[in-house]
Amino acid sequence: MSFIDKFLAKIWAKKIGKDDFGNEYYVSCFKNHLGRNKRLVIYNGLDLSSKVPPMWHAWLHYMTDEVPLGNKKKFEWERDFEPNLTGTKYAYEPSKTGDKSPVYIKWKP
Repeated sequence: MSFIDKFLAKIWAKKIGKDDFGNEYYVSCFKNHLGRNKRLVIYNGLDLSSKVPPMWHAWLHYMTDEVPLGNKKKFEWERDFEPNLTGTKYAYEPSKTGDKSPVYIKWKP
């Protein structure tokens, strides 16, 4: 999101909340095609949609009108956010894990 988009969002929208990652959530005064006020997120840092927690995702997509409160984990088995590493030098490769299986061949474009 560009600086101008962020600036306009802060003028034409009302801040609703913030999550653990620093993403800010807004309700716009403009309506969508269903006649509801538009909901939007301004990401903190990279625009990674996977950084939106499940409850905020549900709110953004009109699955619920209840604004998520609190930044606590709901379950003990939940993990902290990890970015998608596909396409980076840190991407998972079975050959690096000690598996000596000759079945896997890395694709080269």
